[in-house]
Amino acid sequence: MRFADAAARLAGLAGLSFGWSPDRFWRATPAELAALVRAAAGEAVEPPSADLIARLQEQFPDG
Repeated sequence: MRFADAAARLAGLAGLSFGWSPDRFWRATPAELAALVRAAAGEAVEPPSADLIARLQEQFPDG
């Protein structure tokens, strides 16, 4: 993917997600965009382990 294509896609996502105009996107710093993405994503949670899934399947069988 070319830089221009990736940047256009990211500008579109910023517009949809944060209400940014193309001008706002191009004036923003990478740090500003990253801060918004981190805030929107929330805290990462680790996926359940195989052991936990097995225990939950035993406790709550689907029948």
